[in-house]
Amino acid sequence: MWWLLFLPLSVYLAICVLLFFGQNALIFPTGQVGAAGPPPPGSGRLELATASGARLRGLHIPPARPSGERLLILGFGGNAWNGEVMAAFLHRLYPQADIVAFHYRGYRPSEGSPSATALREDALQIHDFARARLRPRRIVAVGFSVGSGVAAALAAARPIDGAILVTPFDSLERVAAGHYPWLPVRALFRNRLDPAGDLAATNMRVAIVAGGRDTLIPPARTDALRRSVPNLAFDRTIPAAGHNDLYDHPDFAGVMAQALDAVRR
Repeated sequence: MWWLLFLPLSVYLAICVLLFFGQNALIFPTGQVGAAGPPPPGSGRLELATASGARLRGLHIPPARPSGERLLILGFGGNAWNGEVMAAFLHRLYPQADIVAFHYRGYRPSEGSPSATALREDALQIHDFARARLRPRRIVAVGFSVGSGVAAALAAARPIDGAILVTPFDSLERVAAGHYPWLPVRALFRNRLDPAGDLAATNMRVAIVAGGRDTLIPPARTDALRRSVPNLAFDRTIPAAGHNDLYDHPDFAGVMAQALDAVRR
């Protein structure tokens, strides 16, 4: 009889240990990142060193159609995005802007090991590096999925002009707890990304773009973020889109253009 009780308890504890020690690999699947194609003409590769000595690599894509006001878009992708692919994607959305995006720490060719703390810290260095290098008049951060948490952390720590958050959440811990209600996620979670808390103390203009059929980031988590943003300048949900097919929806590019206009006013 004791074995009947001990076996499921052992399995449960083993899963808890896996969640605690293996969550970085689960949240940041560096091995799933695909390759990038050739960058757009005129692009330049970037490199900077973190405080820990790890070197981050990124890409700068200059504007295809420069406007009168130099605008810099800082991009922060989802957890399996290639940084250069995201930069090219943002360039197509915003050809009038300078685009800067880095491969996350631990995502080749960037060095080190990824974690939420590392990504938050690196976002500040990326901002400072890009601002000093390009001297833009305005800076807008665009974050996709987990990158929305990174963009929100940057917005709380640096005087940028706006943030566009795509498929965002209020707290990464709460998202994980919702997916695994049978585990003590809150006690085990070590990767804090808290956009609701980060943005609550800033009056910066924020845009939210979401998919109505998103099952990875439940609507409740995005709704909670909406309620926490003091200056929500734009809020659009594309009803027929999910978490991953949102980017292919025919309305997406137009919605993103409207979001940028809203946060720049």
